[in-house]
Amino acid sequence: MKRGAADLLLAFDFGLRRIGVATANRRTGTATPLTTLEAGREPLWEQIDTVIEQWQPGQLVVGLPDPATAKTIAAAAIAFAAELEERYGLPVARTDESLTSRAAQSELIIARRNRLMPKRIRKGTLDSHAACLIAEQWLREQ
Repeated sequence: MKRGAADLLLAFDFGLRRIGVATANRRTGTATPLTTLEAGREPLWEQIDTVIEQWQPGQLVVGLPDPATAKTIAAAAIAFAAELEERYGLPVARTDESLTSRAAQSELIIARRNRLMPKRIRKGTLDSHAACLIAEQWLREQ
């Protein structure tokens, strides 16, 4: 695949059942939830190929859980990041995502209380919002 726009990045909140995806812009420092990919519906790499092709990012970011508390998922997330790098030839940053799912859930609950969201928060919505927080965290660290 060709190299993407230097300002655009895609962030991934890796999970064994779902992977949340968000876009972010380095120039503006903003991130937006994009989608949640469901493992098992179609080959996962085909879904990721589509997202990469559509957005043409210049950077990928993968949230990694703390291996001390989530050894299996951390190992799978590290392998996922390595596979992204190999498949797409893009730089793949890895960043701690230990609290992003909880923070995303808190933000969505507040939005729901303020009637900015429907009553029920779907897991896919939570995953893409967690990916958004991963992107924002990585941008702040740069």
